[in-house]
Amino acid sequence: MVETIAADEFRDRIDARRRGDRDFTVVDTRPEESFEGWRVADAIHYFYKPFHEFDLDDFEHETGLSPDDTVVTICAKGKASEDFAAELDAAGYDDVVVVADGMRGWSAVYDRTPVPLPDASDAAPPFDVVQVQRRAKGCLGYLVVGGREAGEADHVPANPDEGSDRVAVAVDVSRHGDEWVEAAAEYDASIAAVLDTHVHADHLSGGRALADDLGVPYYLPAAAAERDVAHAFEPIGRNETLDVGGVNLKALATPGHTDDGASYLVGDAAVLTGDTLFTNSVGRTELQFSAGGDENESESDAAGAARRLYDSLHGTLLAQPDGVVVCPGHFAVANDGTTGDVVPGEPVFTTVGAARREIEILGLDAADFVERITRTLPEKPPNYESVIAANRGVESPPDETAAIQLELGPNRCAAEPDAGSAADD
Repeated sequence: MVETIAADEFRDRIDARRRGDRDFTVVDTRPEESFEGWRVADAIHYFYKPFHEFDLDDFEHETGLSPDDTVVTICAKGKASEDFAAELDAAGYDDVVVVADGMRGWSAVYDRTPVPLPDASDAAPPFDVVQVQRRAKGCLGYLVVGGREAGEADHVPANPDEGSDRVAVAVDVSRHGDEWVEAAAEYDASIAAVLDTHVHADHLSGGRALADDLGVPYYLPAAAAERDVAHAFEPIGRNETLDVGGVNLKALATPGHTDDGASYLVGDAAVLTGDTLFTNSVGRTELQFSAGGDENESESDAAGAARRLYDSLHGTLLAQPDGVVVCPGHFAVANDGTTGDVVPGEPVFTTVGAARREIEILGLDAADFVERITRTLPEKPPNYESVIAANRGVESPPDETAAIQLELGPNRCAAEPDAGSAADD
């Protein structure tokens, strides 16, 4: 019998398999190039196109599977894998599952988890930081939930939803803004503002759209004005503070990954670092400059950005107290779908002190840091030039299908501090 499940259910079954509660094999039927470039962890490959003759003996020889196995089929959109599952069913496989919408559906799977925070200081009321994880791409966004309504705070208005008891801001929202809205509802909060840490290169931002839907301000770092951002935004300047339900959110200018990059210090407990600092790496520095520019000039610009990144890391982020929790903008997803030490669904974070001790590249002096960052650049994110243009508001995908296609694949915004690092951002 063939069963069709949504991508969210597929996620839950993968988690159950990791716990030892389920056993199945994922068979990816896409062309080999697509499979090698981006796939679900532990999937095996068997190319299949609808209406082609299915050779059962060849399938079983290539995969080692038999009718006694549970098979989950996945393709690009769910169509080829559905036809393939029917072939397996007809061949006597009794337990065959199809992932609806294929890898497109998998690309839109999320997890939400609270970030563990130290006890709040006496100067600030308790607050929550919720991490919104886009599992297949490794993108991380946040919902910061304050403890009371904002009053006469800079920029953030009083709670727009009278039925909610708490105020929240959404940070680094992806194209699926409903995930942040649902997270806010779980905390009985309304979203009073939306912020991005920078103009992203690896995924389409949903920040402007969510702000429009909710009728709330949309913020970008003030330096984004120098990148000719076409859509409207409220600039948040260096050291400018927003009140989020009684908790201060302070914009720290952290250029380097991009010239407009900012990190957001929340109270005295957490800092949302975007693509500046990750749990095991730092941001790459050439994507902004290589998009549509001269390659030699972009290399020079990347070196200058690397020097700015060094200053942002050492002069701003690592200057925070050791116990401040670092909430990065991504975790590493390799082309084979593996995530290293990260367990999807569990919070991804470190602390300033741990980052200083454990991230090797942070121990280099400025000259060696710049040389390391610019020496070997990782593969660029798919379609990054078009993604940047869309996030600047100067281009727009014509429809949902184009938007899905534009950002398929893992993110790649981190530098690779050494050859053994799985540092795809």
